[in-house]
Amino acid sequence: MTTHTPRVAVPHEQTSGTDRQSLCGNLRQMIAVLQKERQALATLEADTLNAITRDKDELCGRLADFGAEFGGEVGVGIIDPEARALVETAKALNDVNRRVRNLLAANVSGRLDALGTDRSGRHAYTAHP
Repeated sequence: MTTHTPRVAVPHEQTSGTDRQSLCGNLRQMIAVLQKERQALATLEADTLNAITRDKDELCGRLADFGAEFGGEVGVGIIDPEARALVETAKALNDVNRRVRNLLAANVSGRLDALGTDRSGRHAYTAHP
């Protein structure tokens, strides 16, 4: 990971087009990865989900590095309406994917609990006195 010298955030008009394009490009990539994650969750493709986790981690690192360039104040200098829309889209997709993961986990827990409970209502896999 490269280290960046923190800079003071500047108003949008003074921000280089390259910084803005880099941010928007990374956000577009995140949106694409989140869409792929949604598809992988729907089909339960474990290998794809593992690869997507690595991709998301890398993109989060890039976005964090980008924020570090501006002293952690990305929103002050770089976020224009287009970038803000991309952020909101990524947040919404991430929230949907989180909900799907939670539903899948709850379903697995429910099935495991059903398998591990005998007719008396006690868990079959726990020690009984």
